[in-house]
Amino acid sequence: MSKLKRREFVKYSTLASASMVLPLNIPYGPGQPLTKKSLKYGMIKEGATVLEKFKLIKDLGFDGVELDSPNPLQEKEILDARDKTGLEIPGVVNSLHWNSPLSDPDPAVRGKCVESMKTSLRDCKKYGGTTVLLVPAVVNEKVSYAEAYERSQAEIRKILPFAEETGIKIALENVWNNFLLSPLEATRYIDEFNHPMIGWYFDVGNIVRYGWPEHWIRTLGKRILKVDIKDYSRKKASDEGIWKGFDAELGEGDANWAAVNKALREVGYQGWGSAEVNGGDRLRLKEISDRMDRCYAM
Repeated sequence: MSKLKRREFVKYSTLASASMVLPLNIPYGPGQPLTKKSLKYGMIKEGATVLEKFKLIKDLGFDGVELDSPNPLQEKEILDARDKTGLEIPGVVNSLHWNSPLSDPDPAVRGKCVESMKTSLRDCKKYGGTTVLLVPAVVNEKVSYAEAYERSQAEIRKILPFAEETGIKIALENVWNNFLLSPLEATRYIDEFNHPMIGWYFDVGNIVRYGWPEHWIRTLGKRILKVDIKDYSRKKASDEGIWKGFDAELGEGDANWAAVNKALREVGYQGWGSAEVNGGDRLRLKEISDRMDRCYAM
């Protein structure tokens, strides 16, 4: 057997073995809260063009894909790929909120993020989506919690008129940014805007390190606009380092997906879940799609 054939044999045998453990194509009906599958565009490591990448994930059972914005891709290429495949673009992720956060001491830096959010909102409208994911602030040695809170709210208020203009909602995400560390505080932060165009993009895996996703879901309630799908292992984090916790595959970490689904159902959520895990080629993306099915059906 040639080296190439041996590699292919090992690769496909491994996938087949995994499928024996992980049931594939598990049906999840309209009674389940998570009904559509998306992923982040950067996870797709196969295909040379936008169309090829869109065709690939459509074939694998995904309903949509989220892009970063602003991005270097050609708008026409994105829209053509969307229309030819029937794949949806449910939302975009702002691409400047880490490098130019709304909490930065420099008004010029904050202004870059504000302007980029205007582009993100307009892009999302063109793509046919409904939300722009935004990390609201970053707390660090040079930016206090109070400063981050005040500055970010002031900057978001500048963006809200553009959200109204486009009809696209701003979805704030819980990430490891040392900010909004409890569901009560996150709820308060949103409610202080008293505005219908702002809500929450709930990331299941990001919470597991310091809380329980189902608790956050019940507190945030109707404020949840979208859900990011990933897992986290507390044991891996303890044994190998906190970032290694994200190496847990979907369904194999400490996220209790049955409890997550139950809480989402209780608060009336129904719709998108977007995978945000290590991507790869067709085989890897197929595995992610199947794992999402399993988590959705719990």
